[in-house]
Order: sequence, then C-alpha cells, then structure tokens
Amino acid sequence: MTARLPRRACLAALASVPVACLLPAAAHAGGQLEEPLIDSVRTALSSAVADLAPPEPLFATTEARLAYLRWLGAMSDRLRRSKPSWEVRRDFLQTVWYESKRAGLDVSLVMGLIQVESAFRKFAVSSVGARGYMQVMPFWSRTIGDGDPGKLFHMQTNLRFGCVILRHYLDRERGDLYLALGRYNGSRGKPAYPNAVFAAQRRWQLQDVAAGA
Repeated sequence: MTARLPRRACLAALASVPVACLLPAAAHAGGQLEEPLIDSVRTALSSAVADLAPPEPLFATTEARLAYLRWLGAMSDRLRRSKPSWEVRRDFLQTVWYESKRAGLDVSLVMGLIQVESAFRKFAVSSVGARGYMQVMPFWSRTIGDGDPGKLFHMQTNLRFGCVILRHYLDRERGDLYLALGRYNGSRGKPAYPNAVFAAQRRWQLQDVAAGA
C-alpha cells in the first residue's frame, strides 16, 4: 500500500525539506524503536563498524558500470551545493549506491530518505538524539557493538545501519514500504513522513532516469 497526498501537499512537503539546512543542530527525528534483531541483521550491522573505507562497487558488465558512472555524474552535479568537494561527493554517493544495493533498496528511495532525515548533513542530530545522514538512533550501536554512538557519524557505518534498518522494517512489514517508512520514523500508520520521503524520492528518480540507471 502506498498512500499519497494530493500533488499540492506533496510539493509542499518537498519544499519544506531544505529548511533543515538552516538548522545545523537539528534534524528530522528518526524515532526507531529498540527491538530484537535476527542474526543476519546483527551481523550486517556489526561488520559496518569495522569498515573504514568507502566500499568499492563491483559490476558484472561494462554496461552496468557505465550506468553507475552516469548516475554518479548526475548525482554529483545535484549535490554540488551541499557537498562542494568532489572527493566527498564521490565517496558519499559511492557508499549510498553500495549500501542501497546491498540491502536490496531502491537508490532513489535512500537518497530521498536522507534528504528528508538530514538534508545530506553528516553530523545532523535530531531532538531525540538520532544521528547522521540517515538519523540512526544511538541504541543501535549498543545493540550490535561497543555502545559508542559517535561511530554513527562515520559515513559507511551510518549508511549501512540506515539501509539495513529500513530493510529490516520492510521485511517485518511484508514489503509494505509505506508502513516500513513509518516504522523507521517512529510514526507507523501516519502519512506525513512516508509521503515526504516519496516526494523526495521522485526528485531523485528523475535524475536516475536521466542518468540511465
């Protein structure tokens, strides 16, 4: 089920996202709830804490690699204002691509979620303490590691956690993305957050199509 607001409401939700850029100490709350994890989820999260370098995507064909490079170029142009350094943009986008694919998620969905959650700010912190690009709650570091919430500001750790957590919720909701997004935000069943993410996703989908990804 994908509940959607009227076009005007969706555009209003999307237009409100950049305002977060004016609030460096605040971000949209990612109010996930602490719950038991299956072993595969725990392993996926634990391995991210030990990885320091951006992961290198692997491609089965030259065409797949070229599609990725076109996507990377299009996304890089779009993020130039918020991330002026090419190296920073490249590492960020490379990791988003890798972790999205690894978790079986649409890359444009993850980009939309990051836009809504943190406006692409690495060190964003919400009013409830959620951290980083994908606004991961501190208790996740205690669940699978040494409990150091500072590690959630590490790029790959944060993106791995966010993607694995969303995949975990999607599986729990039997593929219902609307409910999974609500669970990710701590607002399951309420339309505001899922519709904001869907609106942001559509923005990045246009870039995906233009890039041939």
